[in-house]
Amino acid sequence: MSKTLIGKKVGMTQIFDEQGKVIPVTAIEAGPCTVVQVKTVETDGYNAIQLGFGDVKEHKVIKPVKGHYTKVNLTPKKHLREFRVDSVEEVKVGDELKADTFTAGDKLDIQGTSKGKGFQGVIKRHGQSRGPMGHGSMYHRRPGSMGPTSTPGRVFKGKRLPGHMGHVTVTIQNLEVVRVDLDKNVVLVKGSVPGANGAILKLKTSVKSK
Repeated sequence: MSKTLIGKKVGMTQIFDEQGKVIPVTAIEAGPCTVVQVKTVETDGYNAIQLGFGDVKEHKVIKPVKGHYTKVNLTPKKHLREFRVDSVEEVKVGDELKADTFTAGDKLDIQGTSKGKGFQGVIKRHGQSRGPMGHGSMYHRRPGSMGPTSTPGRVFKGKRLPGHMGHVTVTIQNLEVVRVDLDKNVVLVKGSVPGANGAILKLKTSVKSK
């Protein structure tokens, strides 16, 4: 079964390897996660496991979600995520998965929600160039000509215009696990991951690792 966990981004730092080289890493609080549901091809049409992460007071959980946990005699969790896996033979409901699921050298695909930037213009959103800054130009940071006139009489889909930027689902592939701290349940991953500090992440064995 591919290795999966829910984690929370703690922040970025740097560590040194045996040769004294600096490695930029992201610290991720990986688990503990509880297996809430196991789906199989026979019952649901595909293999998957649902993991719960983080404690939450029961009165803050809506009744349908609370019933989902009560049915399997588990306390509600703050975050619930589903992972598709090749096989579910090694897990059962109630199992607890921790940071020791991963080891140094593993390659992961990490999915999260990127930082929201609000409404942005084309220079920040798409990297376009500005116009002349002289007072007479009167054209500084605008998006430019729309192009079409009477034919075809509309703006083509995909035109780069101002709009909402960020706050989208992003997956970074092939991130290497540098170190696993079992005492603090923290995984150090080389490089950056999507989202702000405190963001919830999905960690899964890379599908394209060599």
